[in-house]
Amino acid sequence: MSVKCQIIMDWIEEWAKPDLAEDWDRIGLLVGAPADEIDKVLVTLDVTRDVIAEAIKEKAQMIVSHHPLYRDPLPYLRSDLYPASHVYRLIREGIALYAAHTNLDAVSGGINDILVDRLGLVDVDLLFLTGEEQLYKLVAFVPAGYEDQVRRAMCSRGAGWTGNYSDCTFQTEGTGTFKPLEGTNPFIGKTGKLEKVAELRIETIVPENKLKKVIEEMLAAHPYEEVAYDLYPLKNQGTRNGLGRVGKLPEPLTLVDFAQKVKVCLGLEVVKVTGEPERLVSKVALCGGSAMMFLPHALKCGADVYLTGDVKHHGALDAVDQGIAVVDAGHYGTEQVVVPVLADYIKEKANEAGQELTVVVSQVKTDPFRYM
Repeated sequence: MSVKCQIIMDWIEEWAKPDLAEDWDRIGLLVGAPADEIDKVLVTLDVTRDVIAEAIKEKAQMIVSHHPLYRDPLPYLRSDLYPASHVYRLIREGIALYAAHTNLDAVSGGINDILVDRLGLVDVDLLFLTGEEQLYKLVAFVPAGYEDQVRRAMCSRGAGWTGNYSDCTFQTEGTGTFKPLEGTNPFIGKTGKLEKVAELRIETIVPENKLKKVIEEMLAAHPYEEVAYDLYPLKNQGTRNGLGRVGKLPEPLTLVDFAQKVKVCLGLEVVKVTGEPERLVSKVALCGGSAMMFLPHALKCGADVYLTGDVKHHGALDAVDQGIAVVDAGHYGTEQVVVPVLADYIKEKANEAGQELTVVVSQVKTDPFRYM
């Protein structure tokens, strides 16, 4: 049985939330409709002519890419002018296109964390903070005997997470009072009579993005006709998101050995390097893609070397003059690592949901450069 395009979108956005994307970015469903029926998904870094041909050959009804096919609004939809020609072809073939770009860069477990894992960095922190998740305390008042069913309902939707611990709540006993008035249908008590009921106060923490679903689930599981609950915004630190990462190598390496490590870990033929080959590097700043704009942040955090892509001549000179080494592993080289991870994630979500969905990784190498 096929899966609605909207469901696949929801899975991706549960991880790489759209509000993590930069304002200028064009993410989400770029071609197709949420109601489209999907049997097969092709996951790719870029959407090129060859990738579209591959999707047609694979009989995929959806392409999930990292890079959007276009950034600016299309002034026309012509089959003879790029990039509208690609959109035209996708529509004609009935293939939906979804992009997760800077939100997939910033999210925990996204491109930059994958690079961290590949390089084995430790003591990792964000290079550039872009946002912090707002946390709330949800307090529900539940009649004795129903506390477990309400607690399970809230936690099933993402409440009660503290680090690697789930189902974290606190409860206290008390007495609730209420008087059902004319026209009510009370679960406990009689109309016109003040009731005193043994109740439990259940408290838990909920991140803002899960709040709506947690409250809906709590209300559905609660036995009362009118549910009493409180919501408090918290100053506790929520999940921090940002672009780039900074961490340490387990053991210092010479710059030339670090460059070799990057090539091996990322499966690259060549990288560009600035700095003295024999200098020791220990602290590493990195950001996948084209991110020399974060060089000042790499310098500020005391990094010995900055790993990114698309380094230009003057940016490299700026780094040399300020005493930080740079390893340019290319835009493709620093971001292609996310494709199999994203594909595996979609597969896992489909399996968890009991949905039959084929997910394949594109075999088209979209790196436009050849090294001769």
